[in-house]
Amino acid sequence: MNRLTGSDGAPALAILGPEATRLIKELDRVFTGWGLAAGADEISPPPLFPVTDLEKFDVYTNFPHLAWVAGSLDLTRDQHKPTGGRFTPDALSEARYGLPHATCYGAYLYHEGGQVADDTLVTLVNRCFRNEDHYGGLRRLASFQMREIVALGSYEHTQQVLAGFTERILAFAAALGLDLGKAPASDPFFQNDGARALMQKLNPVKHEFQYGDLAIASVNTHRNFFGERCDIKLASGEHAYTSCTAFGLERWVAVLTEHFDGDLAAATDAVRTADPA
Repeated sequence: MNRLTGSDGAPALAILGPEATRLIKELDRVFTGWGLAAGADEISPPPLFPVTDLEKFDVYTNFPHLAWVAGSLDLTRDQHKPTGGRFTPDALSEARYGLPHATCYGAYLYHEGGQVADDTLVTLVNRCFRNEDHYGGLRRLASFQMREIVALGSYEHTQQVLAGFTERILAFAAALGLDLGKAPASDPFFQNDGARALMQKLNPVKHEFQYGDLAIASVNTHRNFFGERCDIKLASGEHAYTSCTAFGLERWVAVLTEHFDGDLAAATDAVRTADPA
């Protein structure tokens, strides 16, 4: 059994019970293993970043509706306890940190100002935070875990990685008996760049793998957007291209809970059997 909690009774946050925790760890083992087997190095990002770092990616321009920011209490005021379940704005100091809504930002910031090989691959998992207009258990949370496999390097490398993981996702889902659809989706990263925005209309840069109406994984092409913003270079002097494959871990748990009629032990065994490596 999981416990849902949240401000004003909204089911925005989940405390996973023992069975769901075992399942989510098994899923993360699988997805991490795919990255490591492909040659990825694993890194560990923090759960929040300076807003100056996230602003490099137009986060607060393109995703203001999702943004959460964090500030400390203003100790010059005698308001050190919440009232009515919340702190009012005047009780807080400046919000200098932002909570990311995607995991891959940590990969680009890690390599910022550096040079990468044409076939660089990293994997990382992080807590992501989204200020949604509604919540729905593990299907839609304010805070959830996202495992990503991020390719940096040549454009050809970023596309080969996505093609390979697309096949693995579909094969893994089939082994679990899940019927996943692959659908193009919009990505507003490029709305401030006319050339990239036009290219996105002609050739979608994001595809989601959907179980019913729920996206549980995605493959994403960024071209050299993050390479430019973080000044990540290739040996040729060109800015690195990037792509990422993302897995919403709690959403996988939600889908498998439904698919296996609530038998999470059976779901965990099925995941282990589907990818035993």
